[in-house]
Amino acid sequence: MSAPLLEIRDLSSRYGHTEAVRGISFDVRAGEIVALLGSNGAGKTTTLRTITGLHRASSGAVRFGGEDISRCKAHEIVARGLGHVPEGRRIFASLSVAENLLLGGYLKRRDRALVDARRDAICALFPRLGERREQLAGLLSGGEQQMLAIGRALMNEPKLLALDEPTMGLAPIAAKQMMSIVRDIRARGTTVLLVEQSARLALGLADRAYVLVAGQIALRGSGTELAKDPRVQAAYLGGDPAT
Repeated sequence: MSAPLLEIRDLSSRYGHTEAVRGISFDVRAGEIVALLGSNGAGKTTTLRTITGLHRASSGAVRFGGEDISRCKAHEIVARGLGHVPEGRRIFASLSVAENLLLGGYLKRRDRALVDARRDAICALFPRLGERREQLAGLLSGGEQQMLAIGRALMNEPKLLALDEPTMGLAPIAAKQMMSIVRDIRARGTTVLLVEQSARLALGLADRAYVLVAGQIALRGSGTELAKDPRVQAAYLGGDPAT
């Protein structure tokens, strides 16, 4: 079996004296969708921020493509092929859809033809963005803004895309559409590491999943296995722990 695309080993992360992530280890293999689940404050977002260089690990290692990226800066990690769509979208509301996408392609900014081609490809993947190219991003619906945030990250053609709460604030129908988009992204060859508030949606999509509790991995398994686990059903799926 080939080495994992992403390897997390004994990773810990602190905010001051508070240890938000405590010695976690997990892998993501090329072509997978892997979900991180847990309640608010469990350490999911901190894990993604530490992996992608936005927060410095206090100990442990992050390896991507076989290389240690634990001490790399965020833009260096993006250049290696690890993209990140942060919680809350973080689009530039006062810029147009097209301008947001162009900023996403900053690593290739000197090759304008390539950047334009990638932008056109993103607009083909998200037709609504194509229809609204010149519209201010702040005037888009919540679902369209999430599409734009994902499209901006895809402008660099990442090998792995880390998504933090892509359905947050979306209506149920829009949330299901977003999960379909995540499935399409994987089908196009991009590996996905998914943090998602809806355990039901995430487990229906993920090949494998990990449940974080108080900064540690409490459960792991395939999406199907965890969806049937009575502990997960009771805590995240609204089920009866006795069933």
